[in-house]
Amino acid sequence: MSRICILGGGFGGLYTALELIRRPWPEPPQITLVDRQERFVFAPLLYELLTGELEDWEVAPRFQDLLPPESVQFCQGSVQSIDLKARRVLLREGQSLEYDTLVLALGGETPLESVPGAAEFAFPFRTLADAQRLRAHLKTLEARDPAQPITLAIAGAGASGVELACKLADRLGSRGRIRLIEGGSRILSGFASSSREAAQVALAQRRVQVELQTKVLGIEALGENGAPPFRLQLQRLEAQETATDLVDAVLWTVGTRPAAVIANLDLPKSERGRLQVLPTLQTPPFPEVFALGDVAAVVDAEGQPVPATAQAAFQQAGYCAWNLWALLTQERPLLPFRYFSLGEMLSLGTDTAALSTLGGLTLSGPLGYLARRAIYLVRLPTLEHQLKVGWNWITRPLWQALGAL
Repeated sequence: MSRICILGGGFGGLYTALELIRRPWPEPPQITLVDRQERFVFAPLLYELLTGELEDWEVAPRFQDLLPPESVQFCQGSVQSIDLKARRVLLREGQSLEYDTLVLALGGETPLESVPGAAEFAFPFRTLADAQRLRAHLKTLEARDPAQPITLAIAGAGASGVELACKLADRLGSRGRIRLIEGGSRILSGFASSSREAAQVALAQRRVQVELQTKVLGIEALGENGAPPFRLQLQRLEAQETATDLVDAVLWTVGTRPAAVIANLDLPKSERGRLQVLPTLQTPPFPEVFALGDVAAVVDAEGQPVPATAQAAFQQAGYCAWNLWALLTQERPLLPFRYFSLGEMLSLGTDTAALSTLGGLTLSGPLGYLARRAIYLVRLPTLEHQLKVGWNWITRPLWQALGAL
């Protein structure tokens, strides 16, 4: 029996496991999925937890509810080390896992160490725990005197920063003072102009203050035990001056890096520390080791770099599962990864979104919001979870309407 070990339960890892159990195996392999958390996080919908549009279980279902136990063993734990030559994974909890093939899909982390005070006081937004922590902080701020405004600073005007700004502006309403701070000269660098224009309109409508060519130099808590307010030190690059402001929270969305355990692997890496892989997603020295998602510098069959996005990881999972099956069964050739961009989607508040496809179709406003919801619904991990979430989306407004009578 072949032993497949998958490290990381994000889009790359979980969807690889789900694809593997659908393959026609002569003898079913032993598949083990390892993740630090007990829940998978559908990251593009994480923002909806802040506004109450979705519930935790919809965005973050338990791995044990998604994976059939007779096909995939889920192991909650943190990876301490990987012995590539011995084909063994050691977990911090003391468990040792041996494998015949290994999938590295540990995802990324938000780097916070480069700015003094960011690691201690800033709010990253990548995991369910991050969303819950920020939600609790917002509730504390909202419990203050209603006449007191709530000032939030968001570092980074990429997709995550823009979506957070719009969602938080809608949640806080007239009390909110949202600042979006970006070191570059424009928001959503690398996005289509239609997406950028829709985002600029949404931010302006919500009175979000966009500060371009501005860097955060430091964060200091002035309250007791790390409580607000926070002193935010900024550098305005164009004016070549520094400024200091007080805010109630700093949200950090700047940058991403591979999980720390990847740095200790003796494997070829890119300048950003991501693993270099072949178009088949295999690591060059160890063909039994596959890497995908944020930990891998993936190139497609034409040699073009692939963006580290959830959309790309979702597509890589299908290829990774096929190639694992082909390698272990020797029935079919391995396939080089071919990336197909499906376009861009941005949530721009509680009732609007922007969607642009490669074919030139652009939707925005409420229609874009509904299209984004429908697309993500069919991308949820399993049919059972899709049906549960879809039914909840249909019935929740009905129950809310009845409750208002």
